[in-house]
Amino acid sequence: MELTLLGTGAPAGLPRPDCPCAACAASLGEGARAATALLVDGTLLLDLTPGAAFAAARAGQSLGGVRQVLLSHPHDGPAVEVPAGLPQPGRVPDGRELALLTGHRVRAVPMDAPGTGYAVTGPAGLRLLYLPPGGAPAGLEENGDSYDMVLADVVGRPDALAKLRAVGAVGPTTDVIAVHLDHDVPPGPELRRRLAAAGARAVPDGTTLDIGVYEDVPDVPRRTLVLGGARSGKSVEAERRLEAFPDVLYVATGGTRDGDFEWAARVGAHRERRPGSWRTVETCDLVPLLAEDGPPLLVDCLSLWLTDAMDKVNAWDDAEWAGGGERALRARTGELVAAVRATRRTVVAVSNEVGSGIVPATASGRRYRDELGRLNARFADECEHVLLLVAGQALRLRG
Repeated sequence: MELTLLGTGAPAGLPRPDCPCAACAASLGEGARAATALLVDGTLLLDLTPGAAFAAARAGQSLGGVRQVLLSHPHDGPAVEVPAGLPQPGRVPDGRELALLTGHRVRAVPMDAPGTGYAVTGPAGLRLLYLPPGGAPAGLEENGDSYDMVLADVVGRPDALAKLRAVGAVGPTTDVIAVHLDHDVPPGPELRRRLAAAGARAVPDGTTLDIGVYEDVPDVPRRTLVLGGARSGKSVEAERRLEAFPDVLYVATGGTRDGDFEWAARVGAHRERRPGSWRTVETCDLVPLLAEDGPPLLVDCLSLWLTDAMDKVNAWDDAEWAGGGERALRARTGELVAAVRATRRTVVAVSNEVGSGIVPATASGRRYRDELGRLNARFADECEHVLLLVAGQALRLRG
């Protein structure tokens, strides 16, 4: 089964008309995208967009063989003119299946937002799933059969991908293509980086893909360390890296700090950002969690873990530090680093980068700064992917 992407952008296209934002200004050349429309085996057109016939011609295709045109979402603005020879666009009612004379079968997938998803099965049994912008499947059933290709609004609705993964509809060999791309993420390297974290990719308009060919599917890094200063965006980045995966275990190392209302507000803001399917555990006992099999772990953060570890060995006292506290802390950090090296789980850990700021005025403060620098370096050595967040921008240090 062959698929040509006549467009891969949001309904308004990219750049958006008259939008002065930085992402739109940079969306030139291959970064420019027409509204998403898909041509399947030259016979099925999913979404009719302005200029579809010209887009097909530029891609070396023709719409002359199209026998069915299906719309996936409400089309705002003036009606799109139907090119001569094309059938009138229609929709398939949710849950119903349409059989084409070409041997393709199209099943309408109900969504949790206005629009319809389409599951297309080709004559040879290959399967693709196309989701409308801003939508995620509703009422999925676990059947164990994964699609060969999924085209979805990965940036706008990463939870749709998480839902598909939870029921086995997206597996290790599923080629996930991001469509309906808008100006939420700058085009180019930043877009590719974010999509790769979700196990997805983007392709230019006019690309033709062979469905079922396993190639260019990004490998999601199994261990990632996200570093950054205060309010640099490191926690948001860490959460974003796992929002396309189900059943994430969020490990909060800071505790509740009863009576500290400012801390409670911080914790509340973090909880509201997380997907509802995630679970939270408040603990600094990371080694057993890393040794267990299970869903991805998000550890936020190592700097608070270190504070707890230094509390336990009374590392703040100079005499205790010289009399065995340093050796005890080294043993604790060694156990954590060894557990990260041996873990089979997907792990995203957050830590502060404090060594670039003001030199602490106390010996204990300088001790903490030094130990956190050592911990970050040792932890980073065990990670395939290391990021540094500065002013909300992710700089890739490794991976």
